[in-house]
Amino acid sequence: MHPLYQQASFVSGAHTLSQLPPDLGIEVAFAGRSNSGKSSAINCITGQKSLARTSKTPGRTQQINYFALDQQRHIVDLPGYGYAKVSEKIKLHWQRTLEAYLQQRQSLRGLVLMMDIRHPLNDFDRQMILWCRHSDMPLHILLTKADKLSRGAASNVLQQVRQVLAGEYGVERDHPWATVQLFSALKGVGVEEAWQTLDAWFGLVDEKERAPS
Repeated sequence: MHPLYQQASFVSGAHTLSQLPPDLGIEVAFAGRSNSGKSSAINCITGQKSLARTSKTPGRTQQINYFALDQQRHIVDLPGYGYAKVSEKIKLHWQRTLEAYLQQRQSLRGLVLMMDIRHPLNDFDRQMILWCRHSDMPLHILLTKADKLSRGAASNVLQQVRQVLAGEYGVERDHPWATVQLFSALKGVGVEEAWQTLDAWFGLVDEKERAPS
């Protein structure tokens, strides 16, 4: 783990794009369905137990939360989508806000999308993938809660998602704009692979130094 991840600290929360910090430096956004384990993944990746709030009630993240690694690098926790018990007006607001954020934010280097390995590629996940494709945004998918399946079953889901990305979204193996991996915050599965992607996006290592996927 790069020391910067352990230094991550909360900076601010925003309900609208106008409340976001200045569009400078490098930021990586984390998104996922409300029960996908997004907060647990952020805590695992940063080596902190309570950086991002975790809750047994899905949909608690109702704003865009910024965490600073240093003055130039930020992790952005986007509102959970799907099971959040909010009004249709609020859901529409966040849908428009997230789409505008992905398309307009100049400092955004990539999106980490969490999918529960037992329920991958739902309508919301596919919408996020399309937004990334249309915005030419690098995407890295974490199939979370991989410990809930056997190793063989988890590997099968991983291959299925890769096939969908290649077949439906045109992801090429030699020049992928979207990648996917197994992940478990509980068991620490896949955290080193996630660090490799984040290190590259944040400019913490040279691309040539990345281990092969």
